[in-house]
Amino acid sequence: MTVVSRMHLEPQTGGALTIAKGELLKIIDPRGEQVSDLTSFARDDTREWLSSGRTIDYANTVYLTAGHTLYSNRSRPMWTIVTDTVGRHDFLLTPCSPDTFRIIYGTTGHHPSCFENLSTALAPFGIAPDAIPTTLNVFMNVEIQPNGELRILPPRSRAGDHIVLRAEMDMIVGVTACSAELSNNGSFKPIDVELLAPKASPAASPAPHGAAAAPASA
Repeated sequence: MTVVSRMHLEPQTGGALTIAKGELLKIIDPRGEQVSDLTSFARDDTREWLSSGRTIDYANTVYLTAGHTLYSNRSRPMWTIVTDTVGRHDFLLTPCSPDTFRIIYGTTGHHPSCFENLSTALAPFGIAPDAIPTTLNVFMNVEIQPNGELRILPPRSRAGDHIVLRAEMDMIVGVTACSAELSNNGSFKPIDVELLAPKASPAASPAPHGAAAAPASA
């Protein structure tokens, strides 16, 4: 597949890009055990955004992988997962924020966060912090216990693992190299993002010599 552009995210940072319908987004974990938060908004109306609730409802599973469709808050397909070498991601938990570290970690000073990084990256597109929804936490390994408790375990991704999603509409996309210690097995590493051109449709075979062309359908 042809790479249109590449974005390298240093540990605990984020970025944004635009993607056209049919293009592919490849998120790569170059070193292993690193989560990447993904969110997106329709380019023609940013009040339409990637919805965890709609997606989980329609898929009837919290473990999304290749073949699943990710829906917007207006129940329109936004993404299709085309390739997934890991098979475990989270779509329940919100992006880590300053309040995450204050409430859960007891942090008193500044701590980098996915919410802050997404807010900064998406601001040039006119997207306010309050508009950022629950993210697809790529490579994040969350297990649900019988009593309903959530356990955050080390990501299953290894160096070079990746997920490829096909855009089903034109979108603005935010992506991070996650900043939460617990999500990343205690360390912070980079994330690589590639924007790939749509797969070319196979060319139609020429009609045999002397054969009449098929009539156009009405």
